[in-house]
Amino acid sequence: MKAFLYCLWQCTWGILQTLLGAFVFLCHISDKHYLYHGAVVTEWKDKSSVSLGLFVFVTEEPYFYEKLKDEYTMQELSDRLLVHEYGHTIQSLLLGPLYLIVIGIPSTLWGFLPVCGKKRREGQLSYFSFFTEKWANDLGEAVTRRKSMEQLIID
Repeated sequence: MKAFLYCLWQCTWGILQTLLGAFVFLCHISDKHYLYHGAVVTEWKDKSSVSLGLFVFVTEEPYFYEKLKDEYTMQELSDRLLVHEYGHTIQSLLLGPLYLIVIGIPSTLWGFLPVCGKKRREGQLSYFSFFTEKWANDLGEAVTRRKSMEQLIID
C-alpha cells in the first residue's frame, strides 16, 4: 500500500520531475533496474547520480570509492548513495512542482559549478553539507532506517 501511495503521489504532485525521470529511464532502458521502497532505480554508467520523482539513477561505481576505499567497501558506498538519492525522492514528494527549483537547480549548481567544487576542495567541505544534500541524507535515513552519505568528503 505504501509503494502504491508513493507512486501515486510522485505521478501527481511530483509529475514534472517524474516525467523527466521517465524520459531518462527510457533512454537507459537497457541498464539494470530494480525497485527500492517504491522508487524505480536504474544503475547507469554515468559518474553522477540523480533523482527525478519516481526515478532514481545511481552510478554503478561511485567515482569517490578510490578516495574512501580504506574506510568503506564499494557496496557500502553504493548502499549509502542509494539512501541519499532516495531522500531526494522524498523531497520530491514534499515539494511537488517546486522540487526542481528548490532542490534540483541548487543541487546541480553545487555539484557541477567549478567555483563550488573549488570551494569544497579548498575548505575540505563535504558535498553533503549543502542544504539540499543534507536534507536528502536526513530524509533517506529517516524513511529507510539505513545510513546515508553523512558528511563524507568525496571531492
